[in-house]
Amino acid sequence: MSGALLGLVFGCGLACIWWSFWPRPEPSSRTGRRALLLTGLKDDLVLSGIRGLGVPTLLALSAGAGLVVLLLGAALTRTPAIAVAFAVMAAVAPIGYVRARARKRRAGLRDLWPDVVDHVASAVRAGLSLPEALVQLAERGPEDLRESFAAFAYDYRASGHFSDSLDRLKERLADPVADRLIEALRIAREVGGTDLGRLLRALSAFLREDARSRAELEARQSWTVNAARLAMAAPWIVLLLMATRGAALEAYREPTGFFVLAAGAAACFLAYRIMLRIGRLPEEERVLR
Repeated sequence: MSGALLGLVFGCGLACIWWSFWPRPEPSSRTGRRALLLTGLKDDLVLSGIRGLGVPTLLALSAGAGLVVLLLGAALTRTPAIAVAFAVMAAVAPIGYVRARARKRRAGLRDLWPDVVDHVASAVRAGLSLPEALVQLAERGPEDLRESFAAFAYDYRASGHFSDSLDRLKERLADPVADRLIEALRIAREVGGTDLGRLLRALSAFLREDARSRAELEARQSWTVNAARLAMAAPWIVLLLMATRGAALEAYREPTGFFVLAAGAAACFLAYRIMLRIGRLPEEERVLR
């Protein structure tokens, strides 16, 4: 019996040694990019303020819109190429709308965060604790952020756990500036320190300078970005008008017409992405989620 047990242990050891030569494969870059896109879309949904809409629901809505436009376009124009082109636009439209709302609200919050930091610094200087400094923002903070801080006040009073309430506040705000502020307050709460007021004043000055610089750059480049968007949309508006005339659709029922539409769509997409990459200011990433 002991010999059999010794042989079993020896065999298991050899198996473990053989297994160690085959390391666990790392997640592919494609999987990482997909997870990053879904996380970014989730943050955009939170920032957009559209309640009751999750990422699966938004993707299903996009797919449904694309399918409806595809069927209507095929029925009305009897031209598969045109139906597919406008179906793709319809499928992308809900996601584009959510991201546009999130981008607009993020730009608006960029002007509000310095006031939030000033409120917290004033409350700490007046002798309030950090939880009380955040709770009073539900009544005295900027109007657009009062609801989030009111939810934080409710969480903190219900649970008494400051760190967990901060985590839920970060999820509700989904903003990189909020992440930095919250992590600074968490560290000050856990390890203490006398430089919190100086840190908050420096953060407030940096945020104001960043908001001012961004506002100047966006004002200078807004006309260029809007002109590029109009130039990209113009051919498709013309195509939509042509779709109301049956004689003009005959050319797009041929393989050559489908190739022309595909090449035009690829050129528009590539030019638009290049324009965004060149013209848009870099957005801060949430490295402290």
